[in-house]
Amino acid sequence: MDVDLLGQQLTFIREAERLKNVLRSGHTSQGRAESTAEHSWRLCLMVLVFARELEGLDLARLLQICIVHDLGEAISGDIPAVDQHAVPDKAENERRDLLQLLAPLPAGQQAHFVGLWDEYEQARTPEARAAKALDKLETIIQHNQGANPPDFDYLFNLDYGRKYTRAEPLFAQLRELVDADTRRRAAGG
Repeated sequence: MDVDLLGQQLTFIREAERLKNVLRSGHTSQGRAESTAEHSWRLCLMVLVFARELEGLDLARLLQICIVHDLGEAISGDIPAVDQHAVPDKAENERRDLLQLLAPLPAGQQAHFVGLWDEYEQARTPEARAAKALDKLETIIQHNQGANPPDFDYLFNLDYGRKYTRAEPLFAQLRELVDADTRRRAAGG
């Protein structure tokens, strides 16, 4: 074993821990702000839960994309979904932050992780498009499930990520169920 390599990888793992402290705008069911790491965990769980319906996709690659997709947020934080339209260089900034976070890793691992991130960002493969759809759905589920502030805009959820969730029957069906929850939540239920 290459002890220097292991040390570099451990340095990265320690730095990636910062993602646990990056808070999102959504709240848990107990009212605590959700972390980006928690969001990524449940996104990966969704891949496992719906694995049978995702037949034909490379699930290992899909999970890798889900794990990597928000890693850059460990540096500069999360931009709430409702504010993303106001940040035209969001992807460029997040990619730059990802490169900074990956710096301790060997070049080959860096390239692999950046490649997964680029694939997700550009939604250029079926796995990346599935990750995008599930990412949007997980966010909406958390919004609906969370003990959010009284002024929380649930109706935002009805349009959020629709481009990705209408592409495949599984995601469209999940979206219908999640949208019904959104409507109930928006109505005070």
